[in-house]
Amino acid sequence: MSSELYREQIIDLYENPLNYGELDPHDFSYEEDNPLCGDVVRIDVRLDERQRIADVRWRGEGCAISQASASLLTEEIKGLTLEEVKAFPKERLLELIGVPLSMARVKCALLSLKVLKAGAYGLPEPDEMRGEE
Repeated sequence: MSSELYREQIIDLYENPLNYGELDPHDFSYEEDNPLCGDVVRIDVRLDERQRIADVRWRGEGCAISQASASLLTEEIKGLTLEEVKAFPKERLLELIGVPLSMARVKCALLSLKVLKAGAYGLPEPDEMRGEE
């Protein structure tokens, strides 16, 4: 897919987000912001009896990259186990976004993954995501 098609996909996901909303009840939920740019993402997750993602919703506001990233991530993790979510590589999310990003935009793109993993681990910030400043 060309960079132009990926850019169009990002704009489309920003305007028509996937899995947007709240999930109640949920097994875990976490919200965080990127104070440098104002992006905010919250993710709610419901697990099934086998600890797989049965349903996931997100909400937030911010740039097109952060919001498209949340849509792409929530689509990608459906059906994964909690352990697979904890091991989800940031490179995979960046691959899904599909366009070259500056360091500042990488932080925007990874905010949803940081939020997801923090919720999954039940910690303020998973070790893997530290040092992304």
